[in-house]
Parts: sequence; structure tokens; C-alpha cells
Amino acid sequence: MTGGRSLENEPGVRAEEIDLSVVLPVHNEAESLPSLWAELWGVLEAGRWSAEVIFVDDGSTDGSAERLSAIAGGDPRVRLVRLAANAGLSAALAVGLGRARGRIVVTMDSDLQSDPRDIPRLLAHLDEFDAVNGWRQRREDPALRRISSRIANTIRNRVTGDDVKDSACGLRAMRRRCVADLPLFHGFHRFVPTLLRMAGHRVLELPVNHRPRRYGTSHFGIQNRAWRTFQDLLAVRWMQRRRLRYTILDED
Repeated sequence: MTGGRSLENEPGVRAEEIDLSVVLPVHNEAESLPSLWAELWGVLEAGRWSAEVIFVDDGSTDGSAERLSAIAGGDPRVRLVRLAANAGLSAALAVGLGRARGRIVVTMDSDLQSDPRDIPRLLAHLDEFDAVNGWRQRREDPALRRISSRIANTIRNRVTGDDVKDSACGLRAMRRRCVADLPLFHGFHRFVPTLLRMAGHRVLELPVNHRPRRYGTSHFGIQNRAWRTFQDLLAVRWMQRRRLRYTILDED
């Protein structure tokens, strides 16, 4: 349920499905996982949803898979999917979304920078919107990364004609029907709000808490993503231009 309202009448949802799926891609975040699970467990207990948590281990080499196995062994709500090799964030996210059974699907990063306590705030707006995307209004990242992200968002909006403040924030909640409308390609995770709006969904951006990275280093940098991000942006623009547009006047 969201905001205290049952979702049993959500279109396309079967009665045996659960309220909430939380999808978390993981790549070499072994140190973060115990704290992350403790925080997420507390939020799920307080919310009292019927829930599942899907961890997708994206070819980790630091012991993340073993820690996830222990977490899954201690709670029947936890499902672990292990990829044979590192396939990238888009692939890991797509795998998790494809296995989600919840009426509502939440995605979040596994590095502790997202705050699980924001999840109920996102869910509370799903009576009016189809999806709620986090907006890291006060980012706790190094200055260079904040500047590069601001530039990237500006370029994305100029090219797509959209007005998205934080397109790549990993913390979001969406109704199940939104998942089927996401075109899956390498890099789609950077454009989720725009892709959902292209499909006709109502998307809200909501300020969320963003925390400094506690363990390890970021897997993403300017050099390893700038050119790929630009290529992905051109692909999204191509999809916008080739989108089918029509109005049905009547039907017998």
C-alpha cells in the first residue's frame, strides 16, 4: 500500500502480487551492505508492506555476493540474483526490474548515499503521479562530480526538451505499469524520468537526502562516462523524434 491506500485495484495487478519491490544493483559494495540492509530493514518493518528486496550482484569481486547470500539467508523477503560478470548498471537494473513482482517498484543505489528513509515520502505521491524520481538537491559529492553532473543535466534537457533536475538519481518509485514502458538499453538508467514522460506517465521530482560516500570510491567518473552518455543522449533524442503520435477519433 502507499499512503495507507490499498493497491489491490491497480490495473493489471493480480491479487497474489505484493505491495512493494525494492531493486538494488550491487557492484563491489561489500562494506556498505550490512549498514544498508539494517537501514532498509527498518524502513520495511515500519511501513508494514508486503515486500521483496531484489539485490542484483553485478559481477562483484570484493565479497559482496557472500554478504548478500548471508542477508538473503536471514530474511525470506530478500532475493539475490548474481550476474556471471560485470555487465554494468543498466544491465543489473534491468535484470532486477524484470524480476520485480510488486505493485510498486522502488530502485536505489547500494552505496549508502541514498537514504532508505526517503522511500515512504516517494510512495506518498503515487496517488497523484505514476512515478516519483529523487532529486539530490544538496549533493554530497566532490565538487568536480557535482559540476559535471550539473553540466550533463543541462545538456540532456537542451537536447531532449525536457526539464529534469536530476535525471540520473538512482532513488525512485514507480507503479508497476511504468516498468514495461522503459526501453532497455545501455545507459537507460540516466534517462528514466524522460523515458517515462515519453510514454505518457506523470513523473514528479522530489528532493531527497543525499549522503557522503562512506566506503570505497565511486565506480563512475567523467572520463569513463562522458562519451557513452552523449551517445545515449542521441539515442533518446532519436526515440523522441521517431515516437508514434496519433489520436483515435472513434472505434466500433
